[in-house]
Amino acid sequence: MKEDSHKKKTIKGKVISVNISKHKNEKKINISSCKVIEGKGLEGDGHAGFMHRQVSLLSLKSIEKMREKGINIEYGDFAENLTVEGIDLVLLPVGTKLKIGDRAILRVTQIGKQCHKGCAIFEQVGDCIMPKEGIFAEVLTGGDVRVGDRIEVIE
Repeated sequence: MKEDSHKKKTIKGKVISVNISKHKNEKKINISSCKVIEGKGLEGDGHAGFMHRQVSLLSLKSIEKMREKGINIEYGDFAENLTVEGIDLVLLPVGTKLKIGDRAILRVTQIGKQCHKGCAIFEQVGDCIMPKEGIFAEVLTGGDVRVGDRIEVIE
C-alpha cells in the first residue's frame, strides 16, 4: 500500500530530564516533574519569565557529543530545563510548536544563544553546547511536565 505523500511524519521524542535551578547561570538539577506556567516557564526556575527564553531545551544527542569528548556531564549541567531524546532540536525552525505530555505547548523562539563572558557553565564544565545546539521556547499553554512524557512537533 502506498503511503499518502501529503501526510507529514510526526516528529516525536521523550522527556528524559526536567531541570530547574534557583538562580540563572548555574547547573540545574533534575526534579523529575514540574508545572510549566503559561507565559513564564518552569515553576521555581531562575529563568522563568525571562522574555522569549522561558524554557530551554537540549537534545540527548548534544549531550552525548560532549560525553564523547570525555567530559563527564549530567542532565541539567548546561542549564537546560528539559533534556529530550528522539528529536534533534537544533534542526527545528523558530516558530515550531511542541506539545509535551497531555497539555503543555511551547513555541520555539530561538536556536542557540550568545554565551556571555565568564559563563559559569563553561567554567564548570569546560565547554558549552547551549550556544550552538540549545533551543529556547515560550510557554503557550501550561501544564505538568514529567520525565517520560512524550514530546512532539505539532502544527
